[in-house]
Amino acid sequence: MAELVYRPVIGFAKTMFKVWDLKIDCQGAENIPRTGGAVLVSNHISYLDFIFNGLAALPQKRLVRFMAKESVFRHKVSGPLMRAMKHIPVDRGQGDEAYAHALDSLRSGEVVGVFPEATISPSFTLKTFKSGAARLAQEAGVPLVPMALWGTQRLWTKGHPRNFRRSHTPITLRVGEPVRAADGDPADGDLTGALTRRLRERVQELLEAAQRAYPARPRNPEDSWWLPAHLGGTAPLAE
Repeated sequence: MAELVYRPVIGFAKTMFKVWDLKIDCQGAENIPRTGGAVLVSNHISYLDFIFNGLAALPQKRLVRFMAKESVFRHKVSGPLMRAMKHIPVDRGQGDEAYAHALDSLRSGEVVGVFPEATISPSFTLKTFKSGAARLAQEAGVPLVPMALWGTQRLWTKGHPRNFRRSHTPITLRVGEPVRAADGDPADGDLTGALTRRLRERVQELLEAAQRAYPARPRNPEDSWWLPAHLGGTAPLAE
């Protein structure tokens, strides 16, 4: 089926990346399956993370259907776009409907994007992962693809103004090898819990790799707000 909205939106996003002169370093895109369902799982540090997660899937010619909070779908501008791109609304008070929608998408061969922290991490470190991504992958019989991004918080994140000026901002993306249900096989029988823990470990490894590869450092202490405390920055400590 023709993607009459998604592909033009991708074209617009790529144009804006050039206007902003972003320096995007993406490695591991080949780990996203070219065909069939998969759950793409990422850390969450910016309002723009879904755009860059989707960018990582383009070399494999895949379009990602993201699970996003329902309020985004009610907005007069973003709502029609989100629905036309077949993203999945999540009402946190009625999660069963979103889960069923995502499961149908996976079974029909789509890549579904999930942020298992459920919200942006103000410390820019990993929060606890919710188990929904692992449950989806188990029930649909598809792999989990771990991913980490770094630098997107410098563009637009919670508690800080947007920075869309031409700033040469580096963005680092790392996609890991798929995690399958057997990778989390536990001795205590809690397969979903073990798989969720394994998935978080893999995202953490990728996040640390992205941070090591990141070419920019704060110019002064006042500019270190985007670095977590354990890396010498002034971001809030994790809860």
